[in-house]
Amino acid sequence: MKRYIILYLATLLVLVPIDFLFLGTVAKGFFSAQVGDMLGDIRPVPAALFYLLYVLGVLIFVNGTAAATWLSTLGYGALFGLFCYATFELTALSLLKHWTWPVVMLDVSWGAFVTAVSATLGLMIANWASSKI
Repeated sequence: MKRYIILYLATLLVLVPIDFLFLGTVAKGFFSAQVGDMLGDIRPVPAALFYLLYVLGVLIFVNGTAAATWLSTLGYGALFGLFCYATFELTALSLLKHWTWPVVMLDVSWGAFVTAVSATLGLMIANWASSKI
């Protein structure tokens, strides 16, 4: 049980800062130019709920199994991120007037990348920390 708590926290602590960096600086101008009139202020409670639930999904489907290796986690993390982000993005594209294909492509690619990296680093940190306990 202790290992799962470490794995969850490690994955969360890797994912959130990388995602904030990307959304807050790297891609901020792009999203503003593409769908700026639809963007509002960040609502902390829904954002926190997303991260807490998303990392739980990563733990259940990607890096939480006893058989998880860094290589399998990298691949399944990319797929999990791709499926999750594509679900949102393609739904938004089908329903929202000002959503664009470039936004979909960037965000789905980002979701695959950030999930793969955070799941893999989370696993590596948890494996290292668990060996020290």
